[in-house]
Amino acid sequence: MNIEPQPSLRPFHLAFPVHDLDAARAFYGELMGCEEGRSDRCWIDFNLFGHQIVTHLDENFTARPMVNPVDGEQVPVPHFGVVLTMSAWQALADRLAAANIDFVIPPTIRFEGQVGEQATMFFCDPSGNALEFKAFASDDQLFAKD
Repeated sequence: MNIEPQPSLRPFHLAFPVHDLDAARAFYGELMGCEEGRSDRCWIDFNLFGHQIVTHLDENFTARPMVNPVDGEQVPVPHFGVVLTMSAWQALADRLAAANIDFVIPPTIRFEGQVGEQATMFFCDPSGNALEFKAFASDDQLFAKD
């Protein structure tokens, strides 16, 4: 079954646990520059490049990512993020590096010279949720097979 594409790309919604809402607010709001939306005593909405992410408080949450090998790197799973333009990706990489983020996989080019060549970086939020942000020189490479 194929999912029919929407007439224009719609924002996704992702809700996930964090162990500390103040730390989430500092990370997503201040460091990442995500505008804060609605919130309550146990959750916060953020605008992540036009997409809605919601941090939900679970004071006992401990991330337990596993890793899978991809192009010689150990990629944390699960992870989430956004495919950015190359200039937005570089600006984010620079901002994170200036903030001394401990990258899981530092900003790099994956699949260099191959189909699907992409700029990518992985890092974790204060609760250990893994994020990946990537960019392609040409967006037609996003789902390219050959």
